[in-house]
Amino acid sequence: MGLLDSWRGRLLSPSTAKFWTLFWGGESYAGKPVTQETALNVSAFWSCVRLISETIGTLPLELYKKEKDGTRTLADDHSLYGILKDSPNADQTAVEYWEGQGAFLCLKGNGFSLKEQSGRRLVSLMPLPDCLPYRTPEGEKRYRFNERGKTEEVPEEKIFHVKGFGTDIDLGLSPVSYARHTLGEALAAADARGNVFANGMRAPGFFVMPPGVGTLDQEQRKQARKTLIEKFTGKDATGKAGILEGGVRWESTSMNFEDAQMVQHFAQNIEEVCRWMRVPPILAGHSPAGQTMWGTGVEQIILSWLVTGLRAYLKRIEAAVTKRLLLPEERKLYKAEFNIDALLRADSKTRAEIFARGVATSRWTPNEVRAMDNQPPLAGGDRLLAQGALVPLDALGAAASPEQQMRSAIVAMIATAVAEQEAARRGAQTMEHAE
Repeated sequence: MGLLDSWRGRLLSPSTAKFWTLFWGGESYAGKPVTQETALNVSAFWSCVRLISETIGTLPLELYKKEKDGTRTLADDHSLYGILKDSPNADQTAVEYWEGQGAFLCLKGNGFSLKEQSGRRLVSLMPLPDCLPYRTPEGEKRYRFNERGKTEEVPEEKIFHVKGFGTDIDLGLSPVSYARHTLGEALAAADARGNVFANGMRAPGFFVMPPGVGTLDQEQRKQARKTLIEKFTGKDATGKAGILEGGVRWESTSMNFEDAQMVQHFAQNIEEVCRWMRVPPILAGHSPAGQTMWGTGVEQIILSWLVTGLRAYLKRIEAAVTKRLLLPEERKLYKAEFNIDALLRADSKTRAEIFARGVATSRWTPNEVRAMDNQPPLAGGDRLLAQGALVPLDALGAAASPEQQMRSAIVAMIATAVAEQEAARRGAQTMEHAE
């Protein structure tokens, strides 16, 4: 039985507290309520969500067509191509739309959009922030969402659903809900830190009167509060000093930052949030002890994140496009795929090495590489080249010119002479060891 079995066929509303706690947040051990909005007040969580969603939004999502010879070409004549890459709806660019879907996956574990169609042709995708699937008694999957204060209900084929990680067939699990105790702890720690600074960095405590004073009357309490407390509390009281007379002394009732290990706690909380979101802390702006923010090590961390962290989001979106946006008869001919090569644009050295290797191994023609780098084509640059002298692939079997034959003979002669000298040197060393 799935997690949603007990909710199927019911209209879910904000009053259905248990369900919303499971998927959208709730109370934490630290006593702080955690919702999508309050979770984003945690800087580490904001940074992780923004990194994932903005990276998804800035990657081009291409639609390819499989040709009969096994190759594939850009399907820029398909109606879905422009929706995926340029303008999903009348209000958003593709960057804004896919960035929003990435944020929904990070917050709710699900991304929903209403498919607007003209016949069978898809014309736009409108994001639905509040949408939920349910099952009818017959097992049919349907979706409910709020549109301008009115509850709408549509069949499954009208919704584009990108499902995040989870075991249920209808909904992905909400990261905010399952990480709410970590996020609540971070919110509580930030609240405690803020109170300390708001109080002029003074710890709470009590003024202890000397023996024999007895219980203060109402007027004495009022005067003591005015002279001992009000003057020296609040952020504007930082740096002020007072005088304790008549044996009055101060006793603090809380630990200071050092005793509470608040600095270490803040760092640990960042790492905990990053662990929930599968983002290396250094990419969220936190550099652990002994780790630099620059160099080849960081490049490897980024590549590792692309493989183990970001790739799962991209594949979920690609699979959802194939299953829920393409017509059944089109799924064998077309494939949506993110162009992750765009992530290498910031690393010119890596791009140059990839392009050079691609040309040398006959993967790309020079003009294909120039097109990837937004350069105009060159005459004669449409033929594949081979490693060596980088001659055209179709000219490898042609007879060599006299100049090429002479060059090959000289290279072979030099190589033979070097080999003979090396053999003689090794023979002399062997004789010396024998003596």
